[in-house]
Amino acid sequence: MKIFIIEDEKQLADNICSYLTSEQFTCEVAYDYYEAIEKIHLYEYACIILDITLPHGSGLDILRELKKAKKAEGVLIISAKDSLDDKVLGLMIGADDYLTKPFHLPELLARVSAIIRRKSFDGTDEVSFDHLTMHISERTLRSGDEIIPLTRKEYDLLLYFLTNKNRVVTKEAIVEHLWGDDIDMADSYDFIYSHIKNLRKKLMHAGCPDYIKSVYGMGYRFVFHG
Repeated sequence: MKIFIIEDEKQLADNICSYLTSEQFTCEVAYDYYEAIEKIHLYEYACIILDITLPHGSGLDILRELKKAKKAEGVLIISAKDSLDDKVLGLMIGADDYLTKPFHLPELLARVSAIIRRKSFDGTDEVSFDHLTMHISERTLRSGDEIIPLTRKEYDLLLYFLTNKNRVVTKEAIVEHLWGDDIDMADSYDFIYSHIKNLRKKLMHAGCPDYIKSVYGMGYRFVFHG
């Protein structure tokens, strides 16, 4: 799942990015207001980590822009401990949580994961379909006590399908969600077929029907009505 880090302290932003990447997230970073505004209109994210004090503008204005555009991303505000007014205002505007600097990276991870669960899965840490269960915090897929081995991209792809079950998702949306800015480096989307093929094969090998349906000229639909 993709996280957008908006933070002008480059060292802190890069540390957050490295840590969350090690926890199997895909991360993008913006160091100033203008870059952040451009990206929130171009891309979608599972969660946005938002500093309030930025070069050329305020993180609160970015939050207002997100709400104005009816964007669904969860937002975690991070700011200095003496910014109580900003904290209150940010929560009133629509932020999902607030974390005071300095903080421990595992605490940040816990807050981000909680926001994603609330936004996508009604707060639950487990998503079940058929006889399989995805454990969001563990990033595992199980059939009973048996773990079904998925690569990082296969796991993210399945989670994205489940978040959008019974909806058509385009190839462009899938690639942008899984690869972020790297989408600009791709001449075609052919490389996603192998990920979808392998995921479909593993699910069917585990006893599931073929949930992943191709929608000609558009993309794919994960068809599940349970």
